[in-house]
Amino acid sequence: MASPSNVAPSDSPEARKYNKIRRRVGMSEFLLGLGLLVVLLLTGWTAWLRDLAWHAGSQSYAFALFIYVLILLAISKAVGLALDYYGFRLEHVYQLSNQKLRAWIWDEIKGLLVTAVLGAALVELLYLIIREFPEQWWLVAWIGFLGIAVLMAQLAPVVLFPIFYKFEPLHDEDLKLRLVRLGERAGTRIRGVYKWHLSEKSKKANAALTGLGATRRIILADTLLDNYSPDEIEAVLAHELGHHVHRHILKSIGVQAVVTFIGFWAANWTLHYAINRWHMFETLSDFANLPLLVLTFTVLSFVLMPALNGLSRFHERQADRYALANISGAGPFISSMNKLAEQNLAERTPSRWIEWWFHSHPAIARRVAAAEAWKKANAT
Repeated sequence: MASPSNVAPSDSPEARKYNKIRRRVGMSEFLLGLGLLVVLLLTGWTAWLRDLAWHAGSQSYAFALFIYVLILLAISKAVGLALDYYGFRLEHVYQLSNQKLRAWIWDEIKGLLVTAVLGAALVELLYLIIREFPEQWWLVAWIGFLGIAVLMAQLAPVVLFPIFYKFEPLHDEDLKLRLVRLGERAGTRIRGVYKWHLSEKSKKANAALTGLGATRRIILADTLLDNYSPDEIEAVLAHELGHHVHRHILKSIGVQAVVTFIGFWAANWTLHYAINRWHMFETLSDFANLPLLVLTFTVLSFVLMPALNGLSRFHERQADRYALANISGAGPFISSMNKLAEQNLAERTPSRWIEWWFHSHPAIARRVAAAEAWKKANAT
């Protein structure tokens, strides 16, 4: 029988309220973004912004498109700024954040700049493909964007993450060796183990196996290193390695390939319908149609979210079972789950509907119960 300390406690009123507010904020952000896209299209403001960009861009298509993207990003940020700030304050109200207002503002600026650079580059590439391959643009774009997604998965740990967080090699050699050996048993070569200075921003704890190939590395939040035993840290990482063993990254790329294929096909159909039936745009390469493209992908993502989250929860359960089979016992896994839930103010027992629609991970209570069942079944 599990010790009382390993039994998943019920959610506190504070945890329930915090997660309820977070869901409302997330839905508000989604509806606000959706509403902005609809307003731009129905009012014709997107065409007005296109004309403004053309004038400012000296009639250069590429430069005008760049300006148009910057204008859209600026409008989107301005519309959502109040909710962004509310989210920042929410973390402080529930004592989950260490970040000062000035640091948050700087992060917002950096995030906007990164989004502008990457977003503008992707949009420029997309409309170049549309101009060069007007009949098969959606198929060419799908192939190109898949390649970019894989490239970004490789570059993110060494290019993007350091923009927002500080990392340093883990100095605890015993723990490092232990985790590297765990990785070797899982059949993956770890290129480095890094301490992630998450406490500069958050009181939450986390760990991850990031990157692909030469950038594959373990990152451990200092909030995890300071509050969890080596056995518990090993249990957390064993779960992450379970994703590697079950080839979840490759499978996720495959699923994403199918989803983006449907998305680009739907975008092509929608654009032709808008041009031929609604007469909203003159040509496919009229970049005033960008909000319609974004709207198509946004709606598709929302519709598919329950199915994608369901697949993700299945993968998470497989990774949990791998972790339980490859650590010293279920105890460290159970205690780490309970610690993470308490430290991150996670909802241990969300309603079935909330878990089905919003959660990419099984509820903590279900993960702990599964670990307890595994422990009982493997007791000697």
